[in-house]
Amino acid sequence: MSEKLTAKQAAEQLLYKPEYAADKSTGVKKEAAAFAEGYKAFLNAAKTEREAAAVSEKMLLEAGYEKFEPKKTYAPGQKIYFVQEHKAVVAATIGQRSFEEGFRLVIAHIDSPRLDLRPNPLYEADHFSYFKTHYYGGIRKYQWGTMPLAIHGVFTRADGSSVSVCVGEDESDPVFCITDLLPHLGAEQNDRKLSEGIKAEELNVLIGSDAVEDADIKEAVKLNTLMLLHEKYGITERDFTRAEIEVVPAYKARDVGFDRAMVGGYGHDDRVDAYPALMAEIETKDPVHTTVCVLTDKEEIGSDGVTGMQSMYVFHFMQLLCRAAGQDDILAFRNSVCLSADVTAAYDPSWAGAFEKQNGTYAGRGVAFFKYTGSRGKSSASDANAELVGDITRLLDANDVAWQIGELGRLDLGGGGTIAKYVANRGIPVLDIGVPVLSMHSPFEVIHKTDLYMAYRTFSLFCQNADE
Repeated sequence: MSEKLTAKQAAEQLLYKPEYAADKSTGVKKEAAAFAEGYKAFLNAAKTEREAAAVSEKMLLEAGYEKFEPKKTYAPGQKIYFVQEHKAVVAATIGQRSFEEGFRLVIAHIDSPRLDLRPNPLYEADHFSYFKTHYYGGIRKYQWGTMPLAIHGVFTRADGSSVSVCVGEDESDPVFCITDLLPHLGAEQNDRKLSEGIKAEELNVLIGSDAVEDADIKEAVKLNTLMLLHEKYGITERDFTRAEIEVVPAYKARDVGFDRAMVGGYGHDDRVDAYPALMAEIETKDPVHTTVCVLTDKEEIGSDGVTGMQSMYVFHFMQLLCRAAGQDDILAFRNSVCLSADVTAAYDPSWAGAFEKQNGTYAGRGVAFFKYTGSRGKSSASDANAELVGDITRLLDANDVAWQIGELGRLDLGGGGTIAKYVANRGIPVLDIGVPVLSMHSPFEVIHKTDLYMAYRTFSLFCQNADE
Protein backbone atom coordinates (compact mmCIF):
# COMPACT_ATOMS: atom_id res chain seq x y z
CA MET A 1 0.00 0.00 0.00
CA SER A 2 1.28 3.44 -0.87
CA GLU A 3 1.42 6.20 1.72
CA LYS A 4 -1.65 8.39 1.95
CA LEU A 5 -1.17 11.51 -0.13
CA THR A 6 -2.16 15.04 0.72
CA ALA A 7 -4.56 16.67 -1.71
CA LYS A 8 -1.71 18.76 -3.14
CA GLN A 9 0.51 15.69 -3.59
CA ALA A 10 -2.36 13.79 -5.15
CA ALA A 11 -3.02 16.62 -7.57
CA GLU A 12 0.64 16.67 -8.62
CA GLN A 13 0.97 12.89 -8.97
CA LEU A 14 -2.45 11.77 -10.19
CA LEU A 15 -3.92 14.46 -12.39
CA TYR A 16 -3.00 14.80 -16.05
CA LYS A 17 -1.87 18.30 -16.91
CA PRO A 18 -1.44 18.93 -20.64
CA GLU A 19 1.57 21.09 -21.45
CA TYR A 20 2.98 22.72 -24.53
CA ALA A 21 6.03 21.31 -26.29
CA ALA A 22 8.07 24.45 -25.76
CA ASP A 23 7.68 23.93 -22.00
CA LYS A 24 9.54 20.61 -22.19
CA SER A 25 12.90 22.18 -22.98
CA THR A 26 14.29 25.70 -23.19
CA GLY A 27 15.99 24.95 -26.50
CA VAL A 28 13.13 23.22 -28.27
CA LYS A 29 11.82 26.36 -29.97
CA LYS A 30 15.19 27.05 -31.56
CA GLU A 31 15.60 23.41 -32.62
CA ALA A 32 12.08 23.31 -34.04
CA ALA A 33 12.59 26.54 -35.97
CA ALA A 34 15.79 25.22 -37.54
CA PHE A 35 14.13 21.94 -38.53
CA ALA A 36 11.19 23.82 -40.04
CA GLU A 37 13.46 25.60 -42.54
CA GLY A 38 14.25 22.33 -44.27
CA TYR A 39 10.61 21.37 -44.16
CA LYS A 40 9.48 24.60 -45.82
CA ALA A 41 11.96 24.02 -48.64
CA PHE A 42 10.59 20.48 -49.07
CA LEU A 43 7.01 21.76 -49.08
CA ASN A 44 7.79 24.35 -51.74
CA ALA A 45 9.56 21.84 -53.97
CA ALA A 46 6.95 19.09 -53.58
CA LYS A 47 3.55 20.50 -54.53
CA THR A 48 2.41 17.15 -56.03
CA GLU A 49 2.98 13.50 -55.18
CA ARG A 50 5.24 13.09 -58.23
CA GLU A 51 7.37 16.02 -57.14
CA ALA A 52 7.47 14.76 -53.54
CA ALA A 53 8.65 11.37 -54.78
CA ALA A 54 11.31 12.95 -56.99
CA VAL A 55 12.60 15.25 -54.22
CA SER A 56 12.64 12.34 -51.76
CA GLU A 57 14.56 10.14 -54.18
CA LYS A 58 17.16 12.88 -54.62
CA MET A 59 17.55 13.17 -50.85
CA LEU A 60 17.94 9.40 -50.52
CA LEU A 61 20.57 9.18 -53.24
CA GLU A 62 22.51 12.03 -51.65
CA ALA A 63 22.38 10.12 -48.35
CA GLY A 64 23.92 7.01 -49.94
CA TYR A 65 20.86 4.83 -50.56
CA GLU A 66 21.05 2.32 -53.39
CA LYS A 67 18.19 1.05 -55.54
CA PHE A 68 16.57 -2.11 -54.24
CA GLU A 69 17.32 -5.33 -56.12
CA PRO A 70 14.67 -7.99 -55.33
CA LYS A 71 16.92 -11.10 -55.22
CA LYS A 72 19.89 -9.50 -53.50
CA THR A 73 20.72 -10.08 -49.84
CA TYR A 74 21.64 -7.06 -47.76
CA ALA A 75 23.86 -6.65 -44.71
CA PRO A 76 23.00 -4.71 -41.53
CA GLY A 77 23.42 -0.97 -42.01
CA GLN A 78 22.83 -0.99 -45.78
CA LYS A 79 20.33 1.55 -47.08
CA ILE A 80 18.01 0.77 -50.00
CA TYR A 81 14.98 2.31 -51.69
CA PHE A 82 12.61 2.12 -54.63
CA VAL A 83 10.04 4.41 -56.23
CA GLN A 84 6.61 3.02 -57.08
CA GLU A 85 5.26 4.34 -60.40
CA HIS A 86 6.79 7.81 -59.86
CA LYS A 87 4.36 8.55 -57.02
CA ALA A 88 5.38 6.63 -53.89
CA VAL A 89 8.69 5.94 -52.18
CA VAL A 90 9.88 3.09 -49.96
CA ALA A 91 13.22 3.44 -48.14
CA ALA A 92 14.79 1.06 -45.66
CA THR A 93 17.84 0.60 -43.45
CA ILE A 94 18.74 -3.04 -42.80
CA GLY A 95 18.77 -3.87 -39.10
CA GLN A 96 20.99 -6.02 -36.91
CA ARG A 97 18.26 -8.56 -36.16
CA SER A 98 16.66 -10.94 -38.62
CA PHE A 99 13.63 -9.89 -40.64
CA GLU A 100 11.63 -12.55 -38.80
CA GLU A 101 12.05 -10.46 -35.64
CA GLY A 102 10.06 -7.72 -37.34
CA PHE A 103 10.29 -4.46 -39.26
CA ARG A 104 9.73 -0.96 -37.90
CA LEU A 105 7.51 0.91 -40.37
CA VAL A 106 6.65 4.60 -40.53
CA ILE A 107 4.08 5.33 -43.25
CA ALA A 108 2.95 8.79 -44.35
CA HIS A 109 1.29 9.95 -47.56
CA ILE A 110 2.45 12.55 -50.08
CA ASP A 111 -0.77 13.22 -52.01
CA SER A 112 -2.86 16.22 -50.98
CA PRO A 113 -6.34 17.55 -51.82
CA ARG A 114 -6.22 19.46 -55.09
CA LEU A 115 -7.79 20.00 -58.50
CA ASP A 116 -6.98 17.66 -61.41
CA LEU A 117 -7.58 18.46 -65.06
CA ARG A 118 -10.26 16.38 -66.75
CA PRO A 119 -9.33 14.14 -69.71
CA ASN A 120 -10.67 16.78 -72.14
CA PRO A 121 -10.16 19.98 -70.15
CA LEU A 122 -9.59 22.82 -72.61
CA TYR A 123 -12.47 24.98 -73.80
CA GLU A 124 -13.31 28.52 -74.89
CA ALA A 125 -16.20 30.68 -73.69
CA ASP A 126 -16.82 34.30 -74.70
CA HIS A 127 -13.22 35.06 -75.60
CA PHE A 128 -11.70 33.35 -72.54
CA SER A 129 -9.96 29.96 -72.49
CA TYR A 130 -10.38 27.65 -69.51
CA PHE A 131 -9.42 24.29 -68.04
CA LYS A 132 -12.18 22.10 -66.63
CA THR A 133 -11.16 20.39 -63.38
CA HIS A 134 -12.19 17.44 -61.26
CA TYR A 135 -11.47 17.89 -57.56
CA TYR A 136 -9.30 15.28 -55.81
CA GLY A 137 -9.96 14.44 -52.17
CA GLY A 138 -12.06 16.21 -49.59
CA ILE A 139 -11.87 19.87 -50.54
CA ARG A 140 -14.23 22.68 -49.58
CA LYS A 141 -14.85 24.00 -53.06
CA TYR A 142 -15.56 27.61 -52.14
CA GLN A 143 -12.00 27.92 -50.75
CA TRP A 144 -10.43 27.50 -54.19
CA GLY A 145 -11.76 30.64 -55.87
CA THR A 146 -9.91 33.95 -56.43
CA MET A 147 -6.40 32.82 -55.51
CA PRO A 148 -3.27 32.44 -57.65
CA LEU A 149 -2.97 28.89 -58.92
CA ALA A 150 -0.10 26.93 -60.46
CA ILE A 151 -0.22 24.05 -62.93
CA HIS A 152 2.01 20.99 -62.37
CA GLY A 153 2.17 17.62 -64.05
CA VAL A 154 3.32 15.46 -66.91
CA PHE A 155 2.21 14.91 -70.51
CA THR A 156 2.92 11.70 -72.38
CA ARG A 157 3.04 12.56 -76.06
CA ALA A 158 1.98 10.60 -79.12
CA ASP A 159 5.56 9.48 -79.82
CA GLY A 160 5.89 7.95 -76.34
CA SER A 161 8.03 10.72 -74.88
CA SER A 162 7.07 12.63 -71.75
CA VAL A 163 7.37 16.25 -70.72
CA SER A 164 6.93 17.79 -67.28
CA VAL A 165 5.02 21.02 -66.75
CA CYS A 166 5.31 23.50 -63.90
CA VAL A 167 3.88 26.98 -64.44
CA GLY A 168 3.06 29.50 -61.74
CA GLU A 169 5.76 28.87 -59.15
CA ASP A 170 8.55 31.10 -60.45
CA GLU A 171 8.21 34.83 -59.82
CA SER A 172 8.38 35.46 -63.57
CA ASP A 173 5.65 32.89 -64.38
CA PRO A 174 2.03 33.72 -65.07
CA VAL A 175 -0.50 32.32 -62.63
CA PHE A 176 -4.07 31.09 -63.10
CA CYS A 177 -7.28 31.44 -61.13
CA ILE A 178 -10.90 30.44 -60.61
CA THR A 179 -13.15 33.49 -60.72
CA ASP A 180 -16.05 34.15 -58.35
CA LEU A 181 -19.14 36.35 -58.54
CA LEU A 182 -18.94 39.92 -57.30
CA PRO A 183 -20.99 40.67 -54.14
CA HIS A 184 -23.01 43.29 -56.01
CA LEU A 185 -24.61 40.49 -58.07
CA GLY A 186 -24.37 37.74 -55.50
CA ALA A 187 -27.90 37.69 -54.06
CA GLU A 188 -28.82 34.32 -55.58
CA GLN A 189 -25.43 32.77 -54.84
CA ASN A 190 -25.75 33.90 -51.22
CA ASP A 191 -28.79 31.67 -50.85
CA ARG A 192 -26.82 28.55 -51.74
CA LYS A 193 -25.58 26.13 -49.10
CA LEU A 194 -21.96 26.74 -48.15
CA SER A 195 -20.96 23.46 -49.80
CA GLU A 196 -22.38 24.81 -53.07
CA GLY A 197 -21.00 28.34 -52.82
CA ILE A 198 -18.86 27.32 -55.76
CA LYS A 199 -20.05 24.09 -57.36
CA ALA A 200 -17.82 21.41 -58.86
CA GLU A 201 -18.78 22.39 -62.40
CA GLU A 202 -17.80 25.99 -61.62
CA LEU A 203 -14.21 25.12 -60.69
CA ASN A 204 -12.96 26.22 -64.09
CA VAL A 205 -9.44 27.62 -64.28
CA LEU A 206 -8.96 30.81 -66.33
CA ILE A 207 -5.90 30.33 -68.54
CA GLY A 208 -6.03 32.87 -71.39
CA SER A 209 -7.82 35.58 -73.35
CA ASP A 210 -5.71 36.37 -76.44
CA ALA A 211 -6.87 35.07 -79.83
CA VAL A 212 -5.01 34.08 -82.98
CA GLU A 213 -5.16 36.68 -85.72
CA ASP A 214 -7.43 34.83 -88.10
CA ALA A 215 -11.11 35.75 -88.44
CA ASP A 216 -11.99 32.32 -89.84
CA ILE A 217 -10.97 30.39 -86.70
CA LYS A 218 -14.00 29.68 -84.50
CA GLU A 219 -12.15 28.97 -81.23
CA ALA A 220 -9.41 31.52 -81.69
CA VAL A 221 -8.56 31.97 -77.96
CA LYS A 222 -8.45 28.22 -77.33
CA LEU A 223 -6.23 27.76 -80.37
CA ASN A 224 -3.90 30.54 -79.24
CA THR A 225 -3.52 28.82 -75.87
CA LEU A 226 -2.79 25.51 -77.58
CA MET A 227 -0.23 27.13 -79.87
CA LEU A 228 1.61 28.52 -76.84
CA LEU A 229 1.57 25.10 -75.16
CA HIS A 230 2.75 23.39 -78.33
CA GLU A 231 5.56 25.88 -78.78
CA LYS A 232 6.89 25.29 -75.27
CA TYR A 233 6.03 21.64 -74.60
CA GLY A 234 5.41 20.09 -78.01
CA ILE A 235 1.92 18.94 -77.09
CA THR A 236 -1.46 18.87 -78.85
CA GLU A 237 -4.98 18.91 -77.45
CA ARG A 238 -5.06 15.13 -77.84
CA ASP A 239 -2.13 14.81 -75.43
CA PHE A 240 -4.31 16.03 -72.55
CA THR A 241 -6.10 12.66 -72.71
CA ARG A 242 -2.90 10.90 -71.60
CA ALA A 243 -1.65 13.50 -69.12
CA GLU A 244 -1.64 13.91 -65.34
CA ILE A 245 -2.01 17.63 -64.65
CA GLU A 246 -2.73 19.05 -61.20
CA VAL A 247 -3.78 22.55 -60.13
CA VAL A 248 -2.43 23.74 -56.79
CA PRO A 249 -2.00 27.05 -54.94
CA ALA A 250 0.84 29.11 -56.39
CA TYR A 251 2.18 30.57 -53.14
CA LYS A 252 5.06 29.28 -51.03
CA ALA A 253 5.13 28.16 -47.40
CA ARG A 254 5.53 31.05 -44.96
CA ASP A 255 6.00 31.58 -41.25
CA VAL A 256 2.77 32.54 -39.50
CA GLY A 257 2.46 34.94 -36.58
CA PHE A 258 4.61 37.72 -35.20
CA ASP A 259 6.55 35.09 -33.25
CA ARG A 260 7.06 32.89 -36.36
CA ALA A 261 6.05 29.85 -34.31
CA MET A 262 3.85 28.37 -37.05
CA VAL A 263 4.10 27.52 -40.74
CA GLY A 264 1.34 28.16 -43.27
CA GLY A 265 1.23 26.61 -46.69
CA TYR A 266 -0.32 24.11 -49.07
CA GLY A 267 0.14 20.38 -48.54
CA HIS A 268 0.80 19.99 -44.81
CA ASP A 269 -1.61 17.04 -45.10
CA ASP A 270 0.43 14.92 -45.13
CA ARG A 271 3.86 16.17 -46.05
CA VAL A 272 4.22 17.53 -42.52
CA ASP A 273 4.54 13.88 -41.46
CA ALA A 274 6.26 12.64 -44.64
CA TYR A 275 9.23 14.99 -44.31
CA PRO A 276 10.15 14.17 -40.69
CA ALA A 277 9.58 10.47 -41.40
CA LEU A 278 11.99 10.65 -44.33
CA MET A 279 14.56 12.63 -42.34
CA ALA A 280 14.37 10.14 -39.48
CA GLU A 281 14.91 7.25 -41.91
CA ILE A 282 17.87 8.95 -43.59
CA GLU A 283 19.53 9.67 -40.25
CA THR A 284 18.99 6.15 -38.86
CA LYS A 285 22.31 4.33 -38.50
CA ASP A 286 22.70 0.59 -37.84
CA PRO A 287 19.23 0.07 -36.29
CA VAL A 288 18.29 -2.99 -34.26
CA HIS A 289 15.28 -3.80 -36.48
CA THR A 290 15.08 -3.08 -40.19
CA THR A 291 13.36 0.26 -40.67
CA VAL A 292 10.96 0.95 -43.52
CA CYS A 293 9.83 4.48 -44.39
CA VAL A 294 6.89 4.61 -46.81
CA LEU A 295 5.75 7.78 -48.53
CA THR A 296 2.56 6.53 -50.14
CA ASP A 297 -0.01 7.94 -52.54
CA LYS A 298 -3.81 8.03 -52.95
CA GLU A 299 -4.63 8.26 -49.23
CA GLU A 300 -6.92 11.20 -49.84
CA ILE A 301 -9.19 9.10 -52.07
CA GLY A 302 -9.18 5.80 -50.19
CA SER A 303 -5.65 4.43 -50.77
CA ASP A 304 -6.76 2.57 -53.89
CA GLY A 305 -4.64 2.01 -56.98
CA VAL A 306 -1.17 0.67 -57.54
CA THR A 307 0.46 3.46 -55.51
CA GLY A 308 -1.99 3.36 -52.58
CA MET A 309 -1.66 1.31 -49.40
CA GLN A 310 -4.41 -1.07 -50.45
CA SER A 311 -1.91 -2.24 -53.06
CA MET A 312 0.72 -4.81 -52.06
CA TYR A 313 3.82 -2.90 -53.17
CA VAL A 314 5.11 -2.21 -49.64
CA PHE A 315 4.34 -5.70 -48.38
CA HIS A 316 5.84 -7.31 -51.48
CA PHE A 317 9.04 -5.39 -50.74
CA MET A 318 9.16 -6.82 -47.23
CA GLN A 319 8.39 -10.31 -48.52
CA LEU A 320 11.16 -10.10 -51.12
CA LEU A 321 13.67 -9.09 -48.46
CA CYS A 322 12.61 -12.09 -46.38
CA ARG A 323 12.74 -14.53 -49.28
CA ALA A 324 16.19 -13.42 -50.42
CA ALA A 325 17.40 -14.05 -46.86
CA GLY A 326 15.55 -17.37 -46.56
CA GLN A 327 13.24 -16.10 -43.83
CA ASP A 328 9.50 -16.40 -43.15
CA ASP A 329 7.58 -13.26 -44.12
CA ILE A 330 4.53 -14.25 -42.04
CA LEU A 331 6.64 -14.24 -38.89
CA ALA A 332 8.21 -10.97 -39.99
CA PHE A 333 4.81 -9.32 -40.35
CA ARG A 334 3.59 -10.64 -37.00
CA ASN A 335 6.61 -9.21 -35.20
CA SER A 336 6.56 -5.85 -36.96
CA VAL A 337 5.25 -2.54 -35.62
CA CYS A 338 3.95 0.42 -37.64
CA LEU A 339 3.34 4.10 -37.02
CA SER A 340 0.64 5.35 -39.38
CA ALA A 341 1.71 8.97 -39.71
CA ASP A 342 -1.13 11.25 -40.78
CA VAL A 343 -2.32 14.66 -39.69
CA THR A 344 -5.24 15.43 -37.47
CA ALA A 345 -7.36 18.50 -36.78
CA ALA A 346 -5.90 20.99 -34.33
CA TYR A 347 -8.40 22.40 -31.84
CA ASP A 348 -9.50 25.79 -33.21
CA PRO A 349 -10.96 28.28 -30.70
CA SER A 350 -12.73 30.12 -33.53
CA TRP A 351 -14.64 26.93 -34.33
CA ALA A 352 -14.78 25.45 -30.85
CA GLY A 353 -18.23 23.94 -31.40
CA ALA A 354 -16.79 21.37 -33.80
CA PHE A 355 -14.52 19.90 -31.13
CA GLU A 356 -14.80 18.21 -27.76
CA LYS A 357 -12.29 20.28 -25.86
CA GLN A 358 -11.13 17.65 -23.39
CA ASN A 359 -10.29 15.21 -26.18
CA GLY A 360 -9.05 17.65 -28.79
CA THR A 361 -5.46 17.80 -29.98
CA TYR A 362 -3.79 21.19 -29.85
CA ALA A 363 -1.22 23.00 -31.96
CA GLY A 364 1.96 23.34 -29.91
CA ARG A 365 1.37 20.43 -27.52
CA GLY A 366 3.49 17.98 -29.47
CA VAL A 367 2.84 15.07 -31.77
CA ALA A 368 -0.67 13.60 -31.48
CA PHE A 369 -1.63 9.95 -31.06
CA PHE A 370 -4.93 8.41 -31.98
CA LYS A 371 -5.82 5.02 -30.61
CA TYR A 372 -8.55 4.91 -33.25
CA THR A 373 -9.91 7.07 -36.05
CA GLY A 374 -13.01 6.36 -38.14
CA SER A 375 -16.46 7.90 -37.79
CA ARG A 376 -19.63 7.42 -35.77
CA GLY A 377 -19.12 4.26 -33.67
CA LYS A 378 -15.43 3.97 -34.65
CA SER A 379 -16.49 2.76 -38.10
CA SER A 380 -13.59 1.78 -40.38
CA ALA A 381 -11.08 2.30 -37.56
CA SER A 382 -7.97 0.36 -36.72
CA ASP A 383 -8.15 0.47 -32.93
CA ALA A 384 -4.63 0.04 -31.52
CA ASN A 385 -4.27 -2.09 -28.40
CA ALA A 386 -3.35 -0.53 -25.06
CA GLU A 387 -0.02 -2.34 -24.90
CA LEU A 388 1.18 -0.75 -28.15
CA VAL A 389 0.06 2.72 -27.06
CA GLY A 390 1.87 2.17 -23.78
CA ASP A 391 5.09 0.99 -25.41
CA ILE A 392 5.34 3.97 -27.75
CA THR A 393 4.36 6.66 -25.25
CA ARG A 394 6.78 5.30 -22.61
CA LEU A 395 9.55 5.55 -25.18
CA LEU A 396 8.69 9.21 -25.73
CA ASP A 397 8.37 9.96 -22.02
CA ALA A 398 11.81 8.46 -21.42
CA ASN A 399 13.26 10.79 -24.05
CA ASP A 400 11.39 13.97 -23.12
CA VAL A 401 9.29 14.13 -26.29
CA ALA A 402 6.04 16.10 -26.01
CA TRP A 403 2.97 14.09 -27.09
CA GLN A 404 -0.79 14.24 -26.72
CA ILE A 405 -3.67 11.93 -27.45
CA GLY A 406 -7.24 12.60 -28.50
CA GLU A 407 -9.88 12.40 -31.19
CA LEU A 408 -10.59 14.25 -34.43
CA GLY A 409 -13.57 16.26 -33.22
CA ARG A 410 -17.08 16.12 -31.79
CA LEU A 411 -18.80 12.76 -32.09
CA ASP A 412 -21.25 12.22 -34.98
CA LEU A 413 -20.15 15.47 -36.65
CA GLY A 414 -18.05 13.68 -39.23
CA GLY A 415 -14.87 11.66 -39.03
CA GLY A 416 -11.83 10.54 -40.94
CA GLY A 417 -9.58 7.62 -41.67
CA THR A 418 -5.94 6.75 -42.31
CA ILE A 419 -3.94 3.93 -43.88
CA ALA A 420 -3.72 2.12 -40.52
CA LYS A 421 -6.38 -0.46 -41.29
CA TYR A 422 -4.63 -1.56 -44.47
CA VAL A 423 -1.46 -2.28 -42.50
CA ALA A 424 -3.45 -4.02 -39.76
CA ASN A 425 -5.01 -6.24 -42.43
CA ARG A 426 -1.54 -7.77 -42.93
CA GLY A 427 -1.34 -8.68 -39.25
CA ILE A 428 0.95 -5.78 -38.31
CA PRO A 429 0.15 -3.85 -35.10
CA VAL A 430 -0.26 -0.17 -35.98
CA LEU A 431 -0.82 3.11 -34.16
CA ASP A 432 -1.98 6.40 -35.68
CA ILE A 433 0.18 9.44 -35.02
CA GLY A 434 0.49 12.85 -36.60
CA VAL A 435 0.85 16.60 -36.48
CA PRO A 436 -2.27 18.69 -35.65
CA VAL A 437 -3.30 21.05 -38.46
CA LEU A 438 -5.45 24.18 -38.51
CA SER A 439 -7.63 24.66 -41.62
CA MET A 440 -6.93 21.09 -42.72
CA HIS A 441 -7.66 20.31 -46.40
CA SER A 442 -7.72 24.01 -47.26
CA PRO A 443 -5.34 25.61 -49.77
CA PHE A 444 -3.50 27.24 -46.83
CA GLU A 445 -3.09 24.97 -43.81
CA VAL A 446 -1.24 25.92 -40.61
CA ILE A 447 0.96 23.80 -38.32
CA HIS A 448 3.09 24.52 -35.26
CA LYS A 449 6.84 24.12 -35.66
CA THR A 450 7.28 22.32 -32.34
CA ASP A 451 4.72 19.67 -33.33
CA LEU A 452 6.64 19.07 -36.57
CA TYR A 453 9.86 18.72 -34.61
CA MET A 454 8.32 16.37 -32.05
CA ALA A 455 7.07 14.18 -34.91
CA TYR A 456 10.64 14.00 -36.22
CA ARG A 457 12.00 13.08 -32.79
CA THR A 458 9.33 10.43 -32.40
CA PHE A 459 10.10 8.79 -35.73
CA SER A 460 13.85 8.90 -35.00
CA LEU A 461 13.44 7.20 -31.63
CA PHE A 462 11.05 4.62 -33.07
CA CYS A 463 13.44 3.70 -35.87
CA GLN A 464 16.47 3.36 -33.60
CA ASN A 465 14.86 1.74 -30.55
CA ALA A 466 14.96 -2.04 -30.04
CA ASP A 467 12.19 -2.70 -27.56
CA GLU A 468 9.13 -0.58 -28.38
